[in-house]
This record gives sequence, C-alpha cells and structure tokens, in this order.
Amino acid sequence: MAQPSQQRALNLPSFDAKPLHFGFYIGFNVMDFHVKHKNPDDLEGAEARYAEVTSLTPGINLGMVSSLRLNKRFNLRVLPGISFGQRDLLFVDSQGVKDDRALEVKSTYLEMPILLKYSGNRITNAKPYFIGGVNPRFDLAKSKKDGIYLNSFDTYLELGAGIDSYLTYFRFTTELKLSVGMLNVLNPAGTGEPEDLLYTHVMDKITSRIFVLTFYFE
Repeated sequence: MAQPSQQRALNLPSFDAKPLHFGFYIGFNVMDFHVKHKNPDDLEGAEARYAEVTSLTPGINLGMVSSLRLNKRFNLRVLPGISFGQRDLLFVDSQGVKDDRALEVKSTYLEMPILLKYSGNRITNAKPYFIGGVNPRFDLAKSKKDGIYLNSFDTYLELGAGIDSYLTYFRFTTELKLSVGMLNVLNPAGTGEPEDLLYTHVMDKITSRIFVLTFYFE
C-alpha cells in the first residue's frame, strides 16, 4: 500500500508571536551618486566639466536587529549598524576628454534605520514581506582630501522586499533594498584648495543612492 504523503515540519511555529526579538545582520552594498551639474552659462568662464560614477564598488554592512511586533502583519524594526563603501567620480570635459584618475570618495556610515515591515502569509517555512522607512546616516569618513567636500549627514528613504526562511533553530532572511538620499550632500564651499575648485565649481547638487543585499539572523 502506498504511504500517505506527509507535510513538511513547521519550524519555529511560535516565532512570530513573540512581542520582541533580536538578531544581527550582514549585508553587501553598492553606492552611487546622482549628480546635477550647473548650467554651462553660469560657470563664469570656467570650463564645463561633467562628473560620472565610473564603477560600482561593493561594500559591506554590519549591524544589530531589534523587532517589535505590532500585529499579525506589521513589525517595527530598528537596525543600528555601520556600513562601508566607495564611489569613484570621473570628470569629463566638454570634448569628451577624461581625467587621468577618478576621485575616490570613501564612506563609513553610522546608521539607524527605522522601518515598518509588512508580512504576507506564511507558506510552511517561508514568508514574503515588504519593508519601508527612513534611515539617518552620518558619514565618519568625509575628508577634504577627497577633492570634493561632502556634508556628513543625510536622511535616506528606504524601500525593499525579502523572504523570511524559518529554520530549525533560527530565522534566516534575505532582503533586497533601495536607499535614496533626500538631501544635497555637496558642500559648495569646497575643500578650500584652489586645485579642487574645478571639481566643485561645475556641480550644483549631489544626492546618494545605495543598493543593499542583506542577510538577517534572528
């Protein structure tokens, strides 16, 4: 006689009922800039130049997880952490001639994401979700040696999605998230070095974008 099919074991069946739980995460990021240039007619005789991010350099995120259950669908998550990354800005003149080297703008962010998580229905040991919120970041690595001088503080809007996987002893989560800076981080005063004016002078606004793939252990 054929054996009846057995349902997969349900791991951590009471995990989502906990009012508060903690964990940690590790993630990988790529950082980007969106540069708005000044009108060439407003450059007061200076040469028109254009900046572009030449490559996306992988960085790393590390932090802690604290999650508060609001109801069956919603959790409030606070994720203090630190992230490291780099953006390479290459300047090109109006004739298409590129600089010999790109400006390496390195960042070390202290961050405090405050996010609202909306969970779908659990399907055995997996559950999809969406997440969104704000993330204030303070850059500890800002330096006038970068060639351009950026403000250290920025506030990011974050939106992402992921899948919770319920294992035998813990919940493992994979999440993909977009983080968009809301402030102009370009300091118009520049570095104070005359040779750096040709960088700052041609730009009107710089905003940040960060793409993050995160793995949570809770």
